[in-house]
This record gives sequence, C-alpha cells and structure tokens, in this order.
Amino acid sequence: MNRRHLLKGLALLGIGTSVGTIRAGAQAATPPARKPIVLYCDLSVDPAREREMLDAFHNHFKPAAESFRGRGYIDLKMLKLRSVIQGGPAPASSINYRFQLTYESEEQRQVWIRSDVHEKNWPLIENTVLNKDYLVLLTDSV
Repeated sequence: MNRRHLLKGLALLGIGTSVGTIRAGAQAATPPARKPIVLYCDLSVDPAREREMLDAFHNHFKPAAESFRGRGYIDLKMLKLRSVIQGGPAPASSINYRFQLTYESEEQRQVWIRSDVHEKNWPLIENTVLNKDYLVLLTDSV
C-alpha cells in the first residue's frame, strides 16, 4: 500500500469530519423557528347582509390585511360553514361563517389589530353579524 495515498486519505477524512462537526454545532446553535398562531372567529352573519359582508371581506378587509405581509401576516380566510360531519357540540344554528387569520406571532397580530387600517376595515365585517359576542379562539401551531 502506498503510504502517501493513505496519509492523504486520512487527512481528507479528518477535514470532512471537522466540517461536519462545525455544521452540526452551527445547527444546534440556531434557535428553533417559532410556529405561527391561528385565530378563529365563529360569526353569525345576517343572511340579508351576507353579500355585503363578502364584498367587504374580499375588496376591503383582505387587501388591508395583506398589506401587513412582511410584518407577520401569513394568511386570511373567510369560511362558510357547510355542515357538521362528526362530533359535537355543533356551533349554534345561527353560526354560518368562520373567520381564520394566521400570523407569525401573537405580538405581530396585536400590532395589526391596533393599526388604523384594521380599525377602519374590521367594522365593515363586524357590522354584518347578528351577535357581536362571537366566539374567538387563539391557537398555536404545534
């Protein structure tokens, strides 16, 4: 066996091991990524004002929310309840929409809800609901 080739091979192996160790150490030092929060509001939208609410959501509220991209905003949906497939208790019979907002953190969502643009646009939706004491759930992605 050629001793020179053996030494070169061992040197390369040592370098590879050192780089791998450095990479592993750097990954361990990186803090774990925060997981987003998701907020749900179960809304009882007045059936006579449903079209008004959807217009306000799509043409005013959602574009305003999307202006917070890069400041924590991830996603926003207005979901129409179709049916309960399993389990209970079911939402009250008047609940016909679920509002779903996803943000990088609760702190960033708080900045959004205190903003002038939110305070101007949320009433366009909230004024179409029959009961303003709606259920609001704040959840953590896990």
